[in-house]
Amino acid sequence: MVQQVTNGIKISVSSNFEGTSYRNYRLYYAFSYQVTIENQSNETVQLLERHWNIYDSLNKTEIVEGSGVIGKKPILKPSEKYTYQSNCFLTSPIGSMNGFYDMVTLATTKKFKVYIPTFQLMVPNISN
Repeated sequence: MVQQVTNGIKISVSSNFEGTSYRNYRLYYAFSYQVTIENQSNETVQLLERHWNIYDSLNKTEIVEGSGVIGKKPILKPSEKYTYQSNCFLTSPIGSMNGFYDMVTLATTKKFKVYIPTFQLMVPNISN
């Protein structure tokens, strides 16, 4: 598990290899990841948008941006946590992800970024 705190918001991420699958006659490596967002600040905040950089060791970087996470824009009061799970597919057995969330402090409407630390996506027993 990797963790990082930005502006009083702690991001914790763990990832797992889920197996392989074929789509359009091509092999893909499936990974899941679980993110916990913990509000360690004294303000109520809301997650507005996400920005992911997905690095595949055999391909270029894929950028994924959008509103909220898994269809939600969670509001976190001080000391609250929000956990969600998602997944990604790579064309190689090794990769990584990182990014940031755009968030807002509800009392002041001040927007800020919370960084998601880089975490590895790796098939077990693979070494480079």
